[in-house]
Amino acid sequence: MTSTDAVVSVRELHKSYGDFRALDGVSFDIHRGETLALLGPNGAGKSTTIEILEGYRDRTSGEARVLGVDPQHGGLDWKAQLGIVLQSSGEPGDVTVREQLSHFAGFYPNPRDIDEVMAAVGLEEKAKTRIRALSGGQRRRVDVALGVIGRPQLLFLDEPTTGFDPEARREFWGLIRSLKREGTTILLTTHYLDEAAQLSDRAAVIAGGQLVEIAPITEIGGADARVPVVRWREASEMREQRTTQPATFVAGLVARLGSEPEGLEVIRPSLEDIYLGMLASQNDSDHTQTPQVNLDTAALLQPQGTEQNS
Repeated sequence: MTSTDAVVSVRELHKSYGDFRALDGVSFDIHRGETLALLGPNGAGKSTTIEILEGYRDRTSGEARVLGVDPQHGGLDWKAQLGIVLQSSGEPGDVTVREQLSHFAGFYPNPRDIDEVMAAVGLEEKAKTRIRALSGGQRRRVDVALGVIGRPQLLFLDEPTTGFDPEARREFWGLIRSLKREGTTILLTTHYLDEAAQLSDRAAVIAGGQLVEIAPITEIGGADARVPVVRWREASEMREQRTTQPATFVAGLVARLGSEPEGLEVIRPSLEDIYLGMLASQNDSDHTQTPQVNLDTAALLQPQGTEQNS
């Protein structure tokens, strides 16, 4: 793809608050129909980036174009092409779910069917319920419904499934896949790394206001970070070996021991393993003032942690 395919184009984006640099020279493109996951720890600069692209926050310097428009100067016609799901919002509590969706649908020239949207986010049974009576997770579903009701060309999803149970998350993934099939471009932030792996074409990792890496979701971190690990128990000790040919290694191990060893498993690093290793390496780099980011293979071999929203 070329730069002319870019729905979002960012060059040397900076945002400072006094001496604090929230963003320090971030550059990337998002191409039409692509889903890009923007990953990073809390305070890394993800929300600042998104707010600048949405036109809610002015940048200190650099260039940004969203749907061909500088977001600092986007008008109502431009905003009507965006769908935005913020981390939190304040819907009026005295209206029902259907009333709120109907109200927002009226702002757009070609909105989605209200019943279709409620079904997609699991709110069919709450259509006549006032928003103030909904649970936190159900209110989050209203946020998502409002973000997609207008058939946006570009959809911003900032931690969209916070408060969703596992079944609701899978249903939401189906909605996002249908939007992708329709050609919607999506910028996603999430702390659920499995969600990023399932939904995204590429991932960009941001830490300390800087872009650490951007690559296709199946290539992020580089080939070395994806080398499988074989673990087994031998002579009462747990052993492990990284190898690019785990099947061959296991065959040789079984031949040497005469049988399959206890606790034998082949572990392929997940996106979460790779991401955590990149952050660990970035922290080491920051402490030593070394700009080059190298994957911490020890961190990559740690067991995958449980999902935790932060």
